[in-house]
Amino acid sequence: MSDSFEGRGAIESRGTVTIAIERCKGCELCIPACKPDVLRMSEARNELGVPYPELLPGCTGCGACLLVCPDFCFEVYRYETPVLHDPDASQESTS
Repeated sequence: MSDSFEGRGAIESRGTVTIAIERCKGCELCIPACKPDVLRMSEARNELGVPYPELLPGCTGCGACLLVCPDFCFEVYRYETPVLHDPDASQESTS
């Protein structure tokens, strides 16, 4: 793992989630449940024709999204060692 961006306010992820976008019905319950505020609704749509959540860097692996999702779209994983993300790369993915 490269620490070259550690001094520039790197974003730390202590976990991650996988999202079954084909099952998502777009209820958006996961968005306010996510306290690290790393979920947002996509502009793209799934086969049901609804936007689905996208994960941004900074997930803590808390599992709040999994607990509120009525369609069981989330699987939560925690890293043994936190992963650092380049803040510049995160800006590019959100624009």
